[in-house]
Amino acid sequence: MPTQSFRPYAISSLVLILAGWGGLFAVVNYSAPFVGFRFIFFALIILALTGTVLPIVYFFHRRFPAEPPAESNVIVRQAAWFGAYGATLAWLQLGRLVTVYVILGLAGGLFAIEYFLRLRERARWSPPVIDDDNPS
Repeated sequence: MPTQSFRPYAISSLVLILAGWGGLFAVVNYSAPFVGFRFIFFALIILALTGTVLPIVYFFHRRFPAEPPAESNVIVRQAAWFGAYGATLAWLQLGRLVTVYVILGLAGGLFAIEYFLRLRERARWSPPVIDDDNPS
């Protein structure tokens, strides 16, 4: 089975990291706390966390392969879940609503959604067809 290289993810991960963390630095240090900047702040949190976690998610899928192997859309989707999780916790923290139970419940809910998505993908997967007349 051919292994998937990190090369396709490297550029996008680097762009997300630089845009996310650089933008967060700029928004936090050089803007006033208006509504527009607040939404930009949450969008940049998603970018920053997604780009930061993307190599880690790739490594875990490389280290612990599944059957069928995770495609690139699965790796990016799982990294994006981390970004959405972090932005949601930051948004909830504005109202002082973050507790241990909220942290665990939100993480459990996102884990369950991803589990059922992967279950659906495995159910729809079919093994590649091997042509016996043309050995390669």
